[in-house]
Amino acid sequence: MSQKEKRYFRSQIYEVDYSRGIIKLKNKLCPRCGKVMANHKNRWSCGYCHYTVFSSS
Repeated sequence: MSQKEKRYFRSQIYEVDYSRGIIKLKNKLCPRCGKVMANHKNRWSCGYCHYTVFSSS
């Protein structure tokens, strides 16, 4: 693993509803490449293809 790579726990990436048996991804998926997008203060961005969506607020 290189220095730039971050490791995430599954609890940071997914929401689990044990009562209904549902696992849901917390972040959005990139419409261009399908990878998981990062949530910043004012934007959603994909680190793979650099697709960015800016928030209105």
